[in-house]
Amino acid sequence: MIESNFKVIVVLTMLDILHKKGLDISDSKLGSILNCKVIRLNGVTGKGVDSLLTAINETINETKEDAEKSVSNKFGTNQKSNLLETYSAIEQIENEVLFKKQFPDTNGKIDLQKVNESLVILNSNRVSNKPDALTIKIDKILLHKYLGLAIFFLVMAVTFTSIFWLAAPLMDLINNFFSALSASAVSILGDGWIGDLVSNGIISGLGSVLVFLPQILILFLILGLLEDSGYLARGAMLIDKPLSKIGLNGKSFVPMLSGFACAIPAIMATRTITNKRERLLTIFIIPLMSCSARLPVYALLIAFLTPSNRPWIGGIVLASIYIFSITGSVIIAAIINKFQSRLIKEKDNSSFILELPTYKRPKLNIVVFNTIKNAKQYVKKAGPVILCFSMVLWLLTYFPNYNPDVNESNKSPEEISRLKDAERISTSYASYMGKFIAPVMVPLGLDWRVGVSLIATFAAREVFVSSLALIFKVTDSEENLQNSILTAMKEATIEGTNQKLFTVATTTGLIIFFVFALQCLSTVAIAKKETGGWRIPLLQIVIFTSVAYVLSSIAVNGLRALGIN
Repeated sequence: MIESNFKVIVVLTMLDILHKKGLDISDSKLGSILNCKVIRLNGVTGKGVDSLLTAINETINETKEDAEKSVSNKFGTNQKSNLLETYSAIEQIENEVLFKKQFPDTNGKIDLQKVNESLVILNSNRVSNKPDALTIKIDKILLHKYLGLAIFFLVMAVTFTSIFWLAAPLMDLINNFFSALSASAVSILGDGWIGDLVSNGIISGLGSVLVFLPQILILFLILGLLEDSGYLARGAMLIDKPLSKIGLNGKSFVPMLSGFACAIPAIMATRTITNKRERLLTIFIIPLMSCSARLPVYALLIAFLTPSNRPWIGGIVLASIYIFSITGSVIIAAIINKFQSRLIKEKDNSSFILELPTYKRPKLNIVVFNTIKNAKQYVKKAGPVILCFSMVLWLLTYFPNYNPDVNESNKSPEEISRLKDAERISTSYASYMGKFIAPVMVPLGLDWRVGVSLIATFAAREVFVSSLALIFKVTDSEENLQNSILTAMKEATIEGTNQKLFTVATTTGLIIFFVFALQCLSTVAIAKKETGGWRIPLLQIVIFTSVAYVLSSIAVNGLRALGIN
């Protein structure tokens, strides 16, 4: 960068790790050698940030004054030899600026003779910059050919089990809060259309999604701890060989892992992959990673399938879903890779180089801060979409027959209210839309109501939960929202029959559909931007949705054939 005439500021971080090795670095000498500003920065305490900002402002002013100076391309013609020379130069600079660190003795006095000795330039006869001994010992286990993979999958299983188990108490609190809030809205505003809009449209729509926020927080927290400890880099190392079988390498691991949080930043993270074929293939399969937007849907469907008093079973099922999604993405990537090689005429000359950081104790305050920040981004991104679609769905399910006539004789107020709700929905705009696509839902064992919810998910997957809450009118004040949805699912029957709508077979089919289907227009938009055209995004929509529909149909009818219904 410096030799190409860029303005460079060197920032020295993780000096505490250097000090543990008994070493220190001369920032003044490093600055004089490189002829640029060198700043010490403590990323934990923030010490040095002011100095860095000052240096940045000074550099910006210098750049403006020297605007005519052009950037040179030193590495263009003979890149490999020049790069090797640069690495050798950097190694030499490192030997010149590193020295033994001396601390004051117990009396607080500094031994000047020892200080002078420590200023002697490092060489092979003095202090060698050996890798961390503890890290090497741990890596012998965690990077073992077989044991390492077993531990990796065990860590992933524990992670997803924790997401399901630890979040349960917090989810109950949020459930109870929104149930009470919904009931209060009805008592204050009345049972007219305004009260119904606020209670069923706004409060229930937001509550039925925010109830899963604890699970999303736990997911980000655990991934943050794994990353800060240095283990995630080992995960990339372990998974490099399996990925190479489908035309990828370990560079794709971080974007793919990011896809478990959100596909949008994950697709943007593929910019670090220099090989065009690998980058496009990684972008193609990222939507198959089960992002956090799927988590509310999985949590609801798993809660329907598993006993409420055995949350550990739900955790195992959730881990199995994630493993299934990864396996499915690998198979699809291997198939697509065969066709993609014909479409992209580029030599596969990539390599995988990764620096494995030393193991260190995670900084809990930083991990928590990043977890909260990511959760806020999730809420800000999903919140407005959910609110808008909740109101649209409420409108579609409440009108045009907003005040239906029902037989009120010998019936309690609650029974009359439920009859009106049922009549209102069966004659609503949503029913007209759903009944139009009803034939498509038959192979999945579902009816128009679930079809409407699936259509809504193409704007945001998490809307599926709130749309079910609206369509099935599950806002009983004496029950919490999640239990209300589950109760409605257990009691729901396919219209015109006594056949249960949600069964083990149909719910399993829904889970498989959500594993594969691309139901996020934001992901489509970012894929179009990063690939430079509509070809890959359109292929993703067509291929993934078709695979989701076919596999779901096979699963539902296969389970029914086995008597599991």
